[in-house]
Amino acid sequence: MQETIGLTRQQIAQLLASDIPDGSIVNLGIGMPTLVGDYLPPDKDILLHSENGILGMGPAASGEAVDTDLINASRQPITLREGASITEHTISFAMMRGGHLDYAVLGAFQVSERGDLANWKTDAGDAIPAVGGAMDLAVGARQVLVTMEHRGRDGTPKLLRQCTYPLTGKGVVTRIYTDLAVIDVTPQGLSVHAMHSGIDEAFLRSATGAPLQFPAAPRRIVVDAAGTPRYA
Repeated sequence: MQETIGLTRQQIAQLLASDIPDGSIVNLGIGMPTLVGDYLPPDKDILLHSENGILGMGPAASGEAVDTDLINASRQPITLREGASITEHTISFAMMRGGHLDYAVLGAFQVSERGDLANWKTDAGDAIPAVGGAMDLAVGARQVLVTMEHRGRDGTPKLLRQCTYPLTGKGVVTRIYTDLAVIDVTPQGLSVHAMHSGIDEAFLRSATGAPLQFPAAPRRIVVDAAGTPRYA
């Protein structure tokens, strides 16, 4: 039986951060996406947006840098870049809906093979629905990148032929970053961009609830001695 190996939440965020092009304007959603801000390459000029009204968000704040009035969408203390702008919600949401964001990085409960996104409500009896700005971001950003665990705690796949939870948006997801792989949503379905070096194609197929397409020589995701993920 093959040992299950995967990236941590921090490593998923770090790998995604390395893929964001220089000069991009990027919204970071609630949860795992907020970690991306801590791993942006210093040689790239990337402008971060937060739906609660920040443009020019910096990394997480700690120690004396913490200002309890300055938080991200996950209510975590953050810093500001020089020249940052703070607005009220109507302007922030106009940016989100108006096609001004190159990327939205969102978490997900489920993603379908067509790129349908479900990230605001599950069928759990004690679940508290939380739409926030997810629907606005899903349809307003030029590209939607999703960070998520490949499977639920019970081992069930979260990448499916069809979402079973209420949808946030239909056909909106561009690329999915999980603990096992990076997967593109294409007109032909889910295509593996890269997969973790510790698994094989058969294992990834078994962990996924939708058909996967593999290139002839899929890229591998390796983690170096310092814990940094990269493509090989």
